[in-house]
Amino acid sequence: MEKERLYQLKSEANQISPILNIGKNGVTDTLIEELNKQIKANRLVKVRVLKSAEEGKDVKAIADEIAEATRSTLIEVRGRTVVLYR
Repeated sequence: MEKERLYQLKSEANQISPILNIGKNGVTDTLIEELNKQIKANRLVKVRVLKSAEEGKDVKAIADEIAEATRSTLIEVRGRTVVLYR
């Protein structure tokens, strides 16, 4: 993805609120299913990873996992917030 488009998507992501929280159950099939619906409807989504979801994984690893599972592009990981785009 070109740099200009990436900056534009990051800027857009600043304007939206997280749609889903990933909690103690971690990345489940139900979560991926809902995330796919949200990405299809909104194209750009923000997800918050709660502390309880980490269990030995860092936020970046969780972000990579959900990006791969939803076949979306990981735009940014900032703190506990993940931005995905498709």
